[in-house]
Amino acid sequence: MKKYILPVACAFLLVQTTSCINTEREVGTSKNAQKVFTPTPEGSRARLTERSVLRTVNASHYFSNTKTKDNFVLQLRGTKIATAQANFIILSSKGDTLRKEVMPASALINERDLTDPAVATTRDKEIAILQGMNTFFRDDRFVQPAIPKTSVQPQNVDVLSWSSVKDDNKAVGFDYIGSGGRERRLAYSKKLSKAVVIAE
Repeated sequence: MKKYILPVACAFLLVQTTSCINTEREVGTSKNAQKVFTPTPEGSRARLTERSVLRTVNASHYFSNTKTKDNFVLQLRGTKIATAQANFIILSSKGDTLRKEVMPASALINERDLTDPAVATTRDKEIAILQGMNTFFRDDRFVQPAIPKTSVQPQNVDVLSWSSVKDDNKAVGFDYIGSGGRERRLAYSKKLSKAVVIAE
């Protein structure tokens, strides 16, 4: 029995020594050797809030200026895609905000992207919202001139906004679906120095 105890004790001691050497070597090559890892407390971990950015789509296009492109941004914010808010922002090349609009993410859903809107699942709606974001700034949504000469002013559009854009044959119009599911055409009025709705 004593013959077996000594070899086993030596083997155990050898394993312990090797283990200590490896740990010292690992600590010696570590960039944070003095820092002990502590997990982030559960209450302090990042959580999705109403302001959390879930996805952003960008595009550059001529809008307020014929020489420099403006930045078009569509940002989805919230805790879940289906219930999030879509923030539509247009920034000039200088960084000035030309337009800021908030709409429900559901406004981005194109009914044709859903096989059967009546029985669409939450996942189906989320996919349709993301597809709507991908096509929001399609090239065919930008038109020039913003108002063709033969167009008649809609009743629900401001007279000054309409006339200021109609007089500018270089004005660019942007078509999109706004909140409430209504299609709008937005254009930049140089006369008024702001983006205006010219069709709804």
